[in-house]
Amino acid sequence: MSDHQIEIETRRTPGRLARAWNGDLAYSFRHSPVAMISAFMVALLVLSAVFAPWIAPHNPFDPGSLNLMNGFTPPGEPNAFTGEVFLLGTDDQGRDVFSTILYGMRISLLVGFSAVMLAMVIGVVLGLLAGYLGGWIESVIMRIADIQLTFPAILVAMLIFGVAKGITPPEYRDQMAIYVLILAIGLSDWVQFARVVRGATLVEKNREYVEAARLVGRRPFSIMIRHILPNALNAVLVIATISLALAIIAEATLSFLGVGAPPTKPSLGTLIRIGQGYMFSGEWWILLFPALTLLALALSINLLGDWLRDALNPRLR
Repeated sequence: MSDHQIEIETRRTPGRLARAWNGDLAYSFRHSPVAMISAFMVALLVLSAVFAPWIAPHNPFDPGSLNLMNGFTPPGEPNAFTGEVFLLGTDDQGRDVFSTILYGMRISLLVGFSAVMLAMVIGVVLGLLAGYLGGWIESVIMRIADIQLTFPAILVAMLIFGVAKGITPPEYRDQMAIYVLILAIGLSDWVQFARVVRGATLVEKNREYVEAARLVGRRPFSIMIRHILPNALNAVLVIATISLALAIIAEATLSFLGVGAPPTKPSLGTLIRIGQGYMFSGEWWILLFPALTLLALALSINLLGDWLRDALNPRLR
């Protein structure tokens, strides 16, 4: 083949980006208004949280910048004492509600993403071991999963949070509260990943390509990671997306109950708990705006996960 023909063939061969854009997943995304709106909302909220130090007018975590005279300022109205105007009003401590929402989303998203990653790693590893090795290992792992499924995930998270916080020295409890929260939610949500990966492993481990890998001397760990796991990634990705919304709601629930994020670094759940105390005294904005933000974030991620589940289902193509 001449150099001219090679150049022509190279031009005809689309790049990876072009192939991805023309693929089934991208086509389904472009023709789903719900998916596009959900993805836009998720991107907007996540980017707002990531760039909160540059977007937020104030730093609500800096006590030196707070002015108690600005407390309970209604949205868009000048404060009676300082004359300052706040877009979404202020709370009881004079913190700008818009800024607290942006910084609170950072805590909620950090806990949600980290908890889902922890649950995914634990669930995928245990699911692969249970499905591939079988025997007593599978029995022990799946019986533990069945026992945990008999209890609501939020109760399991509260139990783990209470035990972990109880063994933490009192002087480090506020510093370790976020990490304990991630551990509690992650350990309460690994079961779904393990069950799905185990099912996929049981199907794939008897396929010809796995038998061929055994014949050429591949180790079991290499077979599980390089050959079986890629065939279960679609299901894992769907579960992770939906679990992210559930993890954010779980964090908000724990923080609303007062066993989550510390008051010095409030999450959306903490802000809702604070606003709930002023709901019937006229300061409605302290509760309304954090609650709407949490609703938009969880709903958008959930709808995106539902679309992803349908788009990756070969029966629906």
